[in-house]
Amino acid sequence: MAGGGFSNSGHGGTHFEAKITPIVIISCIMAATGGLMFGYDVGVSGGVTSMDPFLQKFFPTVYNRTKDPGLNSNYCKYDNQGLQLFTSSLYLAGLTATFFASYTTRKLGRRLTMLIAGCFFIVGVVLNAAAQNLAMLIIGRILLGCGVGFANQAVPLFLSEIAPTRIRGGLNILFQLNVTIGILFANLVNYGTAKISGGWGWRLSLGLAGFPAVLLTLGALFVVETPNSLIERGHLEEGKKVLRKIRGTDNIEPEFLELVEASRVAKEVKHPFRNLLQRKNRPQLIISVALQIFQQFTGINAIMFYAPVLFATLGFGSSAALYSAVITGAVNVLSTIVSVYSVDKLGRRILLLEAGVQMLLSQIIIAIILGIKVTDHSDDLSHGWGIFVVVMICTYVSAFAWSWGPLGWLIPSETFPLETRSAGQSVTVCVNLLFTFVMAQAFLSMLCHFKYGIFLFFSGWIFVMSFFVFFLLPETKNVPIEEMTEKVWKQHWLWRRFMVDDDDDVDVVKKNGHANGFDPAAQL
Repeated sequence: MAGGGFSNSGHGGTHFEAKITPIVIISCIMAATGGLMFGYDVGVSGGVTSMDPFLQKFFPTVYNRTKDPGLNSNYCKYDNQGLQLFTSSLYLAGLTATFFASYTTRKLGRRLTMLIAGCFFIVGVVLNAAAQNLAMLIIGRILLGCGVGFANQAVPLFLSEIAPTRIRGGLNILFQLNVTIGILFANLVNYGTAKISGGWGWRLSLGLAGFPAVLLTLGALFVVETPNSLIERGHLEEGKKVLRKIRGTDNIEPEFLELVEASRVAKEVKHPFRNLLQRKNRPQLIISVALQIFQQFTGINAIMFYAPVLFATLGFGSSAALYSAVITGAVNVLSTIVSVYSVDKLGRRILLLEAGVQMLLSQIIIAIILGIKVTDHSDDLSHGWGIFVVVMICTYVSAFAWSWGPLGWLIPSETFPLETRSAGQSVTVCVNLLFTFVMAQAFLSMLCHFKYGIFLFFSGWIFVMSFFVFFLLPETKNVPIEEMTEKVWKQHWLWRRFMVDDDDDVDVVKKNGHANGFDPAAQL
């Protein structure tokens, strides 16, 4: 098979008249602060779990282990299920909240769902910052997880639906860009609060999550609802008014009629989750689920959650570990900006395939260095080798940040038809959070048992996912959302076989049966 047969980058959709209006830019920036909150939660946990006062108060067993290197190996210092639960509980809660968020996104709209997310975030932040015991800490993380579930459901949909087609990819990646900015912000805060005497720096780290939480809540109050959502809920005139406002032109009738038609089709669907399993919706479902699983098995969140802990494991001092995490966080932000500018020019497939090679090589190099230099009870990672490991991790992070990070969210949000879009986004977020939870709960134990082999484990998965992208992922750049079926799926060498209604399948079977002298009715 030739590689050229797997892409559809040459096909374009109908280009509706649309200006890049200030209200679109402002609305997308405000909505994308949901990513800022998510990123801060990802980044802050690894920093506070490497702070001695935090460990003394909530995880004394782990604290004692880190101070007594004779007890176990370098790789097992932080192997504690309770410590991992502090990080992973957020994602398990987010997984549960997503089911409710799917309903609110569809019935109450994208905007109100973002407002609910902001409220969950604020309450969770207060509980975390004021935590007096482990139970209070975990409950706070669970509420933050509920916020993550609602925000990750609503924000990518909001961004995809409000953005003009030609810059949809770039604006949607604002969500992932804010995730990376949130991680960097958390790393900087942790680096500063770790130096605070008195042992309360961790409270400040957890409490400053209130800043993006308030931004998201205020943003949800002031942004406009998407025309798709308004039309879907029967507010046709209001939807038309908003569409005219965000497109900056009076010539919105073609796009409006297409949205109305898509909404009519969507309303005929009474069971969107059941419809996801229909033959014609399976390609989108398979692609979306696979992207979420693969995104987590790149190993990125394991590294981002526990970057300070990972660097401390490799022999960096506490301050140096936090500083190294700041560097990787900064690389993450800058590389995501690359994606914002390139995704609608180069396309989704090229970014994913290039990044696969870059991540694979950097992971293998890291594994070789650690295998030679870092053993169970001795640390021979010199200053020079330490810097080289940080450079390799940055190389890996940069590749992820302009590919699997943003595109893992962008592609699912733009491929589902309106009738299954909320349900599809819900499944996407659920699968992502489920495997994020698995990685967060298992990484420190895997590090203890696999040691340097953990990087070989992830590199194996990167090879598999790059193979998947090359053969099975079609190009979606510059195609209007409502035309994906005709312009993308029906043109793909494999997925076009699924692009028929179940009723059509029956008709084909009957036709073939009669042609072969076989009458299905005669068998009844």
